[in-house]
Amino acid sequence: MSRPTGAWQHHQHRGHMWATSPSFRRQLVLLRTLLPPPTAVGTSSTSSSSSSLRSRAMAGSAVYEADAEAVVRRITPPLDRTRHKGQAGKIAVIGGCHLSHVFCTKDAATVIKSYSPELIVHPILEESYSVRDDERAYVSSKILTEVAKWMERFDCIVVGPGLGRDSFLLDCVSNIMRHARQANIPTVVDGDGLFLITNNLGLVEHNPLAILTPNVYEYKRLVQMVLNCDVNEETASEQLTALCQKIGGVTIMRKGKADLISDGKTVTQVSTFGSPRRCGGQGDILSGSVAVFSSWARHFILSNVQPTAERVNPMTLGCIAGSLLLRKAASLAFEKNKRSTVTTDIIEFLGKSLQDICPAEH
Repeated sequence: MSRPTGAWQHHQHRGHMWATSPSFRRQLVLLRTLLPPPTAVGTSSTSSSSSSLRSRAMAGSAVYEADAEAVVRRITPPLDRTRHKGQAGKIAVIGGCHLSHVFCTKDAATVIKSYSPELIVHPILEESYSVRDDERAYVSSKILTEVAKWMERFDCIVVGPGLGRDSFLLDCVSNIMRHARQANIPTVVDGDGLFLITNNLGLVEHNPLAILTPNVYEYKRLVQMVLNCDVNEETASEQLTALCQKIGGVTIMRKGKADLISDGKTVTQVSTFGSPRRCGGQGDILSGSVAVFSSWARHFILSNVQPTAERVNPMTLGCIAGSLLLRKAASLAFEKNKRSTVTTDIIEFLGKSLQDICPAEH
């Protein structure tokens, strides 16, 4: 493993400064203020984990174990009989994942639509083989125009699951991401979307509404590209903080045994045990869950009027809640199916997991 570069040492020093800075401490106080202890929502406190955040020494700097259940209860909107479809939020996927609005290629549309009648499928994306060179500019503009008609309706978009790496397709998606940013639409980047932004950081740089959800291999590529060094587990939280700061304002959830989450200011983790069965596709569930909870958290925080400088980062809260939901559902799925557990089994337990944490009133 290579030694840290001078630039990395500078960011490492900044990470230490954050841990003791007034801004860092203020963010932690605000998180505790936002998240009441469980007794405030009708449950009993059974251990020291009833504190909103629990200090934990890790990798040489402060990492806080999020009281993720309190986050979920706080930001999940109550069911309201007076609301109609869509008023709890709308999510779009730029790729091919199993969620509400899906912008995909024509070839994928029929298969995706067959998953559920609730999916709204937009088969407008094109790959290189289906577009002549002299038509690319026109087709790209046409795709962006079609997506733009919907963009203002969305509370968050997910970029990457099932996307693929076709060059023309990625160029079109890059334009969509730029448009979403201009429209202040939160964007969760996963899967092939991370391949896209690793080679074009300008798509997410200095965007506080961007969330990156890399796995171990995707995180390694990001660190090498941005910090010009290898992943160092001994300084994991400091390195994650430095990565967020270097990219500028984004929130990163480093997926692993414990999900480590940072926006460059604070570092929190969710270590609730999920499932020992690591079946493919869980990242798709996570990115969709993070998108939903981030949009809910953003609405919650904006509805509770506070000076901008004092607001807790809703993207961080969305990551915490999404991480917990997936881990709870994966645990229940494994309890039932053991070694035969697949991702569709986990999906079946998402509703129960949320109900267990945040019961819906009749």
